[in-house]
Amino acid sequence: MNTVQYSPDRHADLFGEPTDPSVLLWHGAQSDARASVRTLAELLATRGIGVVAPDWDSHAPDRGASDLLASAAFAREWSAGPLVVVGWSMGGAAAAGLTLRASRHGVAVAHTVCLAGAFMVPDPISGADLTAMVSDERPGTPFTLLHGSADDVVPPEAGRRFAAALDDAGWPVQALELPADHGSIAGARYDAATDSYAAATDPHTLEVAGRVAGHIADAVGATHRR
Repeated sequence: MNTVQYSPDRHADLFGEPTDPSVLLWHGAQSDARASVRTLAELLATRGIGVVAPDWDSHAPDRGASDLLASAAFAREWSAGPLVVVGWSMGGAAAAGLTLRASRHGVAVAHTVCLAGAFMVPDPISGADLTAMVSDERPGTPFTLLHGSADDVVPPEAGRRFAAALDDAGWPVQALELPADHGSIAGARYDAATDSYAAATDPHTLEVAGRVAGHIADAVGATHRR
């Protein structure tokens, strides 16, 4: 792992070498929490996939939009090809928002994977309603939506509804529910004492994160077959 600045005083962890495509991995609403997705990033790197895992601040006045767009621009330059964008929770909402308006943001997105996507909140980048954005944009990039069946933070129904909206509008989408909770779907574990998520190493979370990494690897591989 190598840590860099993707913009002044904003940091990202790089795993592996740039690949075609590489993965841009956004954590959730917890501010500057790139370490929380380290387990998942490491699992992807062991599969030969380059990963950029940046900090971003959802509590900033712009909802983190400047961080998100700057990290996407950095990842685009670092990657050897288009990006597979992976976002967890509110990061999943941001990944969806970036993808739906990728042409406006000048980012080539090969595939988008949302982990427990918080689609009921506004897009952190634009502030717009994500479901409304689906029908406003021309269908393009495929989506994979992964959700934990035991998620008690973002209910699985949020993913089901967003998947239905994508499908109705003609966007390619695959939606799967896994035996996971809100943290383990991203290789993380909730610590009630600190009210925060951290990368986990317990056997159950590693098993779930391994399955999730496999689905992301499939998305990476699918870009070569299109």
